[in-house]
Amino acid sequence: MTLCPVQGSGGLSWRGERSPLADSEEEQRFEALVLSHLDAAHNLARWLVRRDAEAQDLAQEAMLRAYRFFGSFRGGDPRAWLLKIVRNTCYTWLANARGAGQDEEFDEAQHLVAEETPESLAIAGAERERLARALEGLPARSREVLVLRELEGRSYKEIADITGVPIGTVMSSLSRARDRLQRALGAPRRKAGP
Repeated sequence: MTLCPVQGSGGLSWRGERSPLADSEEEQRFEALVLSHLDAAHNLARWLVRRDAEAQDLAQEAMLRAYRFFGSFRGGDPRAWLLKIVRNTCYTWLANARGAGQDEEFDEAQHLVAEETPESLAIAGAERERLARALEGLPARSREVLVLRELEGRSYKEIADITGVPIGTVMSSLSRARDRLQRALGAPRRKAGP
């Protein structure tokens, strides 16, 4: 997925309007810190909304928001900052598009894919395909913490910052999400504690 800058009359702009960033140095800083995480943004969006076309649009919308509000970025991890924007953008879209709750259970009949996509053809092996289906079947909140931890490699603290919940909630949500995933895969449940 690519996001192409457009030369506007008042400086580099992502939509052709005057750049909200103060100068070209800030624009270069944005490109260096944030643009390198576009793939992670798209990946999270794809797992949250379940469709590639919408995920591309939402990742681009989140990137535009990040660009507009980059002046308010006060340091820290730019990837976590961008993923938080992506998360909020996706949940806003889901609420508006479906009118459904964020913890709504997966409805198999509603999400059947009539034909194979290039993405599904690229998934190698039956186990990966089985895992992807099981992950898709989880509620959005469960998918979110699993994707951030296991696929994006975020720490518990970073996930807490991205999702806006306490670190203890992240840990318990991740545990429940792993249990749900194991049940979906038909694996025996983990033992609780030593």
